[in-house]
Amino acid sequence: MASTRNPLYLALEWATLDVISGGRTILGPCMGNPEKGVQREFEALGLPFKKRGYVLEEVLEVVRTLWTQGKVTFHGDYFDYDDVAFHSGTEMAPLGPLQEPPPIWVVSNPRLVDDSSDDRMVRIMKRACERIIRYGDGWMTCCRAEHPEELTEQIGYLEQAAGELGRDFADYTVAYQVTMNIADSESEAKAAFDSYISKYYPELSQAMDLSNWGPVGTPEQIVEWLREFAARGVNHFICRFGDLDQFKQVERFANEVLPAFQREIAR
Repeated sequence: MASTRNPLYLALEWATLDVISGGRTILGPCMGNPEKGVQREFEALGLPFKKRGYVLEEVLEVVRTLWTQGKVTFHGDYFDYDDVAFHSGTEMAPLGPLQEPPPIWVVSNPRLVDDSSDDRMVRIMKRACERIIRYGDGWMTCCRAEHPEELTEQIGYLEQAAGELGRDFADYTVAYQVTMNIADSESEAKAAFDSYISKYYPELSQAMDLSNWGPVGTPEQIVEWLREFAARGVNHFICRFGDLDQFKQVERFANEVLPAFQREIAR
């Protein structure tokens, strides 16, 4: 949750991680979900929860400027800096990232809690898409696994925002964080999945339909789901497994799901 982090420290810490990893990091910043625990975090930090999207935008602007220019002067509503640089003179070299800069895939799930399809939701979605295009290199989403049509809808708004801001949407990544469960039957997978998610996210799991977290079922059903979302524009899947036996899930995914796509690539 980038909106609750000091952007100077976030930029420096992530730059360090990028160097340690050999330039393999991707920052996936989010503004924070509506859980009461998240609201308490904002209160503790003196930040306005209802304005968390605007806070996130300031964080991302400061971070990207530091990564690309090595220093930043920024005067916003929530952060204020005069000529702050990575290199103060005491370090052997500027403390920047290896990548110039690391990719930023902005997290946005406007329908996570609000299922409305009225003008208000359209305004929220357009605002989110503008944020993604202006401050990021890609869009990361999740938790609406039973609604592929919504993915198509938001990609349309992203393309519109890119056009309005003079950007080429082809340069952006569409990433989907999918939490799945692979079993011999759909009922078996669903039972294991529900048990895991309700323990991992006790509050959030009660506020939304768990079936939207990701596909559950046989390897064939998982393959079909991945193909559907890939066909609608997802070009990067971040795969998680909703099961206490993580190793078994990874093995089944590698042995029973991935081969379907490897055969297609080989053709």
